[in-house]
This record gives sequence, C-alpha cells and structure tokens, in this order.
Amino acid sequence: MPRLAIGPEFPRELSALAPPVRRDAVVALRRFLLNVAGAPHPQRVRGARDARVATLRLAEGHRGVVVRQRDVVWLRTVLPDPDAWSYAQRHRFGVNPVLGVIEEWDAEALERVEPALRRSVRSPGLFAPICDGDLLALGLDLHALPLFRLVTTEADVAALEPLLPPTQHAPLAVLARGGTLGEAWRELDAWRASGEERGPVDAGDLYAALLRSPDRAVFVADKVELDRVLRAPDWCTFLHPPQHRLARAARYERPVLVVGGAGTGKTVVALHRAAHLAAHGAGPVLLVTFSQGLAEELSAKLDLLIDDEVVRKRVEVDNADRLALRIVTDAEGRRPALVGQGARSLAELTDEALRLLSRATGDLLDDIDPGHKPYRHIVVDEAQDVSPAQWRLLRAAAPHARDDLFVVGDPHQRVTDARVALGAVGISAVQHTLKLSYRLPQELLSFAVRLRGGGLAPGLVKGATDMYGLRAARDGARPVVRAYATQEEELEGLRSMIESWLADGVPAAEIAVGARDVRHVRAARRALSGLDVRAWTFPHLKGLEFERVALVGVAEGVVPEPPPAEPPEEPHARARALQRERSILFVACTRARSMLYISHSGRGSPFLSL
Repeated sequence: MPRLAIGPEFPRELSALAPPVRRDAVVALRRFLLNVAGAPHPQRVRGARDARVATLRLAEGHRGVVVRQRDVVWLRTVLPDPDAWSYAQRHRFGVNPVLGVIEEWDAEALERVEPALRRSVRSPGLFAPICDGDLLALGLDLHALPLFRLVTTEADVAALEPLLPPTQHAPLAVLARGGTLGEAWRELDAWRASGEERGPVDAGDLYAALLRSPDRAVFVADKVELDRVLRAPDWCTFLHPPQHRLARAARYERPVLVVGGAGTGKTVVALHRAAHLAAHGAGPVLLVTFSQGLAEELSAKLDLLIDDEVVRKRVEVDNADRLALRIVTDAEGRRPALVGQGARSLAELTDEALRLLSRATGDLLDDIDPGHKPYRHIVVDEAQDVSPAQWRLLRAAAPHARDDLFVVGDPHQRVTDARVALGAVGISAVQHTLKLSYRLPQELLSFAVRLRGGGLAPGLVKGATDMYGLRAARDGARPVVRAYATQEEELEGLRSMIESWLADGVPAAEIAVGARDVRHVRAARRALSGLDVRAWTFPHLKGLEFERVALVGVAEGVVPEPPPAEPPEEPHARARALQRERSILFVACTRARSMLYISHSGRGSPFLSL
C-alpha cells in the first residue's frame, strides 16, 4: 500500500470542484490509498523537469499531480487535465540540504528569468564577496548557485521570490539587504519545524523531508484520516514551521511566552499546544482567553482539532473571571451574587479564589504533589488583557513544574488597561516571537500598523515591545477608506459595498461589520436588514477573523470615544486611553483576511490621518 501524503492546496482545490467531480475524486483517492482494483495509478509526465513527478486520474477531466519515490506519494494538487500536465512539467522538487525540508521550484519560470539576468548582469554580482561554501552552508541549492551569482540588485532578489522555495529566498533576502551570514542563518533556521532535529540530512529521502515539512504535507494512513484532512480547515492540519516548533515541542522546563503581531497565528499555536498537552501531558489542561464569547469560539475549534473524545475532555476552555467564579462557587456551595445585596465584584471574587487556592494547596506542595492543583497545564490566549490579579490566580491554579504555563499575546492589541510584566506576578517566562503574518496581506498590515502607531507598547516581560520586523506572507488589496456627507449616505454606501461582496460569492458568514459603539452598530444592522450579515462593536471582533470586514462610523468624536467630562487625575491616563482606542481600532482592522472597508460621515477620525 502507498504511503500517501496530502499537500495543503489539495483540500482547498478539491472543495472548489463541482460536487459530482469532487465525489468521484474522493472515491478514486480512497481506492488509491487502499490499493484496490480500479484504483488510479501514477502516470509518467512527458517533458517533466523532475522524473519523480506523475499524475493520477481522479475524475473525468481532472488529475492530481503527485511526487513519488518508491511507495511514498505526495499529492500536491488537483487540476483540469491540461493544467495538471502543465503544472507537472513546470515544477521540480528537492530537499533543503541544511534543514531537510521539502522545496518546490518553478523551474520553467526560472529558465525564462535566467537570460534576462544575464543581460543585466554587472560585475561583480551582489553576492560576489561571499564564497560558494558559505552560500551552500545556508542551504542554497547547488544547481541554482550559478543563477544566484547573476543577481546584481536587491530588486532582483525580490523579483525571484515567487519562483523560489521560501527556504531559498529567505537567506538570500537577508544577504541582499546587507545582512551578515549569521543573520541569514537565523532567518533560515526559523523555517525549521522542530527545535530538536539537528542531525545529518539525506537529500534523497523524500519521506523524511515530508515529515519535516508540516506546512507542506500530512500523511494519511486510512480512509478515516484521509476524510478528516479533506474536511478540516487548514489551520487544523498544516502548521507553519515556527508554529509547529512552538506548539509541538516535547517539553518546556519553564513558562513560555509567545508574542506576535496580528495574523501570525498565536491563537492557532495556543489551540495546538492545548491539544498536544491533552494528548501527551500529565494532567488536565485549562485554555484561558479574554471573554466568554471567545471561550466558546475556541471550544468549538478544539472540537474540530481533537477527534478523540477522551482527549478532548481533558481540556477545559474558560475565561479568568469564570474560573474565579467556579472556584468560589465550589468552595461556598452556591454561586456568589454579582449584583444586589451582598454582591461581590469580579475583582473581589478573583482575590477570594486566589486565597482559596493558596490555602488548599500552597506553593511548597507543587513539586511534591502537583495533583493538589486544579490544573496541570494552563494555556493563555490574549494574554495582553489579563489583569495582575488574574495572573496570580492562573499562576496558583497550576504547579510550578514542566509545561505549566504556555502564554500567547500581542501587547499592541491590548484593549484594556491591564499592563503587567509576567515577572512581577511570579511568572518567569522565556519569550519567543512570531514575525510573519499569514492572515493579512502586506497592504492591509502596513495600513493597520501605521494606524496603530508602530511604536513601543508595554510588554509582557520587562521592557517594551515593538513591531519591528513584522511582515506579511503575501500581497493583496489596499484598504478602502470612504468619506460621506451624511450618515444616511454612509449607510447606503455600506449596504452597497456588502451587496457587492455577496455578489462576488463571499459567504455572509465570512463578512463582518464593526462600529465603535452600540448606537452605530444598531444603525448598521438596520441598513443591512435582510442580508444576514453580522455586526458587532469593535471590542467584540477581538479574536475573530473574516474574509472581508467593513468598519463604519470611524469619525471624529466617535473614534476615539470622547473623553470623560471630568479629566482623570493621573497625568498620563488620557494618553493611555488614546493609545487603547488606537489598539481597539487596530484589532478591528486586522480581523480581515483579504479586504478592509472603512467609512465615516463628516470629518474622519484623527487616527485615519496616516
């Protein structure tokens, strides 16, 4: 039987096929996996640049493109017959000699580019000061080295990016902008999916290369696993190397903090880490997030991610306020009142829950009997908005032991006034940083960063956090900002825009409308009556993502919210409030995967003066 690996493009392309074609393709693939009579067989491709590339006839007029080596078959894509043949002829595949990950080359396009580079070459080339040995030590392909020697400008390297594997382009780009060999090596090493694999690489071993490439391939052993991969969202199955390295690490001796900008996959890392700890950890897991709404969202995602019901039950999902409420309720035998006579505030309940945990366990018992704690592992999402008291409660809810706390957040997306360094609440964390945004196109990311103000923000460890180095993995559409004379015209424009998105085929569930306050949300809902598109306030968009997002009422006097009638006594409070308002708008803007529309009537928000 073949060892079948599925590439990330295949499920997406399969889902786009007409239902009868999709059904036939799935049946054919199941037969191939089981190696039964009538199963498709790999057919050689005449004129292929890689002898291992073949095609599988999966349905009438459609073929899968595969890379095979003995019994290993990697299914890359499914296309109409002519496109499949063309794709198979155009590409070649290899193994990075340093990292051992799979690499895909658009060989035909590179052949067309080479003459143009030769005509424009100026001596010496951009990489002339660097010897071949140093370039090869960065994992650069031996056969592509003559091509790289023709490069004379940084613009040449940028133009080659779509044609090269990222593990080839990344170190080249560092060197092209004047970086050192050490900096280029660190950029390459970021593409390593496991922090523990440092052994020799067999460049001829396709199977091992695919195992080292969780973003490019996942093996399926039977029909059940195949159907799950074809049905699940990308984030469930294919993790980018930095995400995989953090989420699937065998163990952490100290608490871990993962910071990253919008769209870098922090929540995905948190979900996969919780799932990993549930399957391989030493006790119950608590996944904590900002609000009950987000907790419900994460719980639904864990249901998709974890198939095994027993493993799934090991993970509880909650927010810090409800955790405190549960601890006090369990101790007192009834739910404490939050309003009315004898009511306690959430802050008071958090303090009481911490007192109860400390009395029941005591930190000295952690290493002797970690079972005294309610949880063995705690994963925290949206950490930037956890208060100091909530951090103390979370620290007390798990033992001081291996894999105790795993924390993800972004100080630039802080929407509360919670500002705390973890060390100040007894959490000595090792920080890791994610710098590549997979959700946002570069144009939208740049716009949002300028709107937010890309300066420093109080970090989750001692010191401040900046956005230096944050970039997107792809290009896309620029955000649209429109001004209207009246609110009526603005709402008419909103409805027209949403109707055009729906006409483009964007599902209503993949469209979100946001406004700063409830009054503008209600007006938007009235304007969109009958369109089945949801609208929220900006803070309620936190943690969610959509294909397209429209933000309305981004006007002066609305964004930012007007200051209180009596100014605060603390001198820096107004500045902090304005920065928090910028963060709230930044969070709302960065919920969009592909398109952002912003409108206002009258004078626009001063934040839009980019």
